[in-house]
Amino acid sequence: QVQLVESGGGLVQPGGSLRLSCAASGSIFHLYVMGWYRQFLGKERELVATITDGGNTNYADSIQGRFTISRDNAKNMVYLQMNSLKPEDTAVYYCNVVAVTTTLGRRNYWGQGTQVTVSS
Repeated sequence: QVQLVESGGGLVQPGGSLRLSCAASGSIFHLYVMGWYRQFLGKERELVATITDGGNTNYADSIQGRFTISRDNAKNMVYLQMNSLKPEDTAVYYCNVVAVTTTLGRRNYWGQGTQVTVSS
């Protein structure tokens, strides 16, 4: 199994920045795609950004140019640098990985979520 722990969420003013971190642990053999999703109140979860093990990134149009995803393969970490935050970015942000463990095949794992609130 893979455990994901997110950190870095909180309250920030419009125009401000936050950096989300997600640590993956467990019987990890390989982490393929790592990413961030968000869920607005009453809405379905949606893609924010993903990064492959080769470093290829994909971003939602709504955050293009404001958010940057990165990963540290040595530490099994993925980050989301969020700049120029807007009130409409307020949501619960979830870390997601596609991983192979030493006992299981390729599976999808989710973190518990971290709240990001953008408000003055």
